Amino acid sequence: MKITINVDESLQETEIVVNCGTLDAQTEQIITALRLFDRQITVTKNDELVFLDVSKIIYVESVDRKTFVYTSDDCFETKLRLYEIEERLCSCGFLRTGKASLVQLKFIRSLKAEINRKLRLTLENGEQLIVSRQYADELKRRLGVK
Repeated sequence: MKITINVDESLQETEIVVNCGTLDAQTEQIITALRLFDRQITVTKNDELVFLDVSKIIYVESVDRKTFVYTSDDCFETKLRLYEIEERLCSCGFLRTGKASLVQLKFIRSLKAEINRKLRLTLENGEQLIVSRQYADELKRRLGVK
């Protein structure tokens, strides 16, 4: 990989251009990291409004019509619906794993096959999630294990 940085003081805004021969897994990871940079969503904890960096989110889960956002050491609630978060974050390395959950791919520590083509994910924080068979093939493809 070759990195070139051009400093031009006349530019008003930073522009990043990715030139590649093929769009491989490594290039997709770089693009995902760039998209995550400086993105935030609004969440609440103890009636306090918090601006949470998307890069810290491990997974998102919907339970009893409430949406919860999990980081490595905390849990927040958001007014956004799961599908709204999915629309905002699907281009940032997040993937739906079931009808009630999204996971950020970079936080997956391991995969284990379960019965009926389901998968069990172990995340960096030790939590485990079940990936329904509807989403298992896409998850394997995005992780490059299929």
